[in-house]
Amino acid sequence: MPSIFSRIINGELPSAKVYEDAKTLVIMDINPKQTGQMLVLPKAEVSTVWELPDSDYQALMSSVRLAGRSLLKRFPGKKVGVMIEGLEVTDHAHVIVFPFSTVDDYHAKPDLNNPPSKEELNKLASELAF
Repeated sequence: MPSIFSRIINGELPSAKVYEDAKTLVIMDINPKQTGQMLVLPKAEVSTVWELPDSDYQALMSSVRLAGRSLLKRFPGKKVGVMIEGLEVTDHAHVIVFPFSTVDDYHAKPDLNNPPSKEELNKLASELAF
């Protein structure tokens, strides 16, 4: 059975798309710890980034860098955090990229009772597109 991220990559599930190339997809996270949090997905379905072929890993990290630069431009004065393979999805490698200002921001948990709307996610995706 394909992972949830493979279903998003294949267009079977909706997402707020920020960027796409031949090997990666960048989308807005529907449960962000900070506004602007993105998920960088390799199109290859592997459980960990360490399983990716070199060219796919390099493409993934290139997209992570582009996502980080986009966040720095959109959220001046903030830093960019990166987490490889969050615990909530374990069957498809991914990288979480998010803006933060403080240690508390970095370690914050998503507010599952107040997720951003589809409209908010699509607006952010448009602002962060690269």
